[in-house]
Amino acid sequence: MEINPQQVLDALKNVEDPDLKKDLVTLNMIKDLHIVDNKVSFTLELTTPACPMKEMLKNACTNAVKHFVSAEAEVVINVTSRVTQPVNSSSLDNIKNIILVSSGKGGVGKSTVASNLAAVLAKDGAKVGLIDADIYGPSVPTMFDLVDAKPGAEETADGKTKIIPIEKYGIKLLSLGFFADPGQPVPWRGPMASNAVKQLFNDTNWGELDYLIVDLPPGTGDIHITITQSFPISGAVVVTTPQQVALADTHKGLAMFRMPGINIPVLGVIENMSYFTPAELPDNKYYIFGNGGGRKLAERFDVPFLGEIPIVQSIAEAGDSGKPVALNQNPVLDVIFGDIASKIAQQISINNAQVAN
Repeated sequence: MEINPQQVLDALKNVEDPDLKKDLVTLNMIKDLHIVDNKVSFTLELTTPACPMKEMLKNACTNAVKHFVSAEAEVVINVTSRVTQPVNSSSLDNIKNIILVSSGKGGVGKSTVASNLAAVLAKDGAKVGLIDADIYGPSVPTMFDLVDAKPGAEETADGKTKIIPIEKYGIKLLSLGFFADPGQPVPWRGPMASNAVKQLFNDTNWGELDYLIVDLPPGTGDIHITITQSFPISGAVVVTTPQQVALADTHKGLAMFRMPGINIPVLGVIENMSYFTPAELPDNKYYIFGNGGGRKLAERFDVPFLGEIPIVQSIAEAGDSGKPVALNQNPVLDVIFGDIASKIAQQISINNAQVAN
């Protein structure tokens, strides 16, 4: 019996995206359907390359065709992605999603999280940029071994000068640290700092980006208000450590995103330095700073808890040596950072779909 395209599409209407709560055909995720004899091939277009349910959806599609159309069907699925964007993101045309990485206080590993998040998303195939907006202690030049690097510039057709970000490990990078002498303090006043950060967004040739990750300064100051009110933000990720003092500050940082006039979706909480695992005892976890604080904070604000990152010597060493640990093929950390990046990308897809509806 000959298979026709409508039969295949009807079968695939039985496969629902668990996040977006609609079937794949209605969501327009099935592309390029070809049928030759009993060979059925099509492209499954996901909303992010970091989709945690890639394999599950692929298997569900195969099973649906075999069950509803023909048990003899040979199903070939090509998985691609087209990252969605919020409906209101008009001011930065080529950047689909801006993700803020924030913390209530310094020293909780926010830059480490931002760098590794960028690295994982780029490794998954997304187009990624990273802005280091931490004017008082820019870490990105060190974490990417670019301490003495200076970005280039180009003139556009209308006579404006645009900064060209530095590209490394597939990530487009820009830091205020690139424009200052690494050994000299920069005494920024509020308006100066805010204007400098705005330039990183507006006066840069970012090209097309799926995700622009912004490493914010600690706290809740001028920079936060400038960025949240000047640009269309897809969501914020909040980084904390388990100690009570860090949690108290993170609580304020998280509450800031809920304030009227800011009102940015919180994609979730990440707890860094959650526990210590010695290299020689990989199965042991020592909760030296307390246990479960980040999870409780996420529950209190009713936002997702994105995961725990352990204290592992290789994370610090990788940051100091200029190559984020997510690129160093450590099986345990690959899973942890991969899982966190998938959850963030997933949350953005859900939020974008809700806004579109």
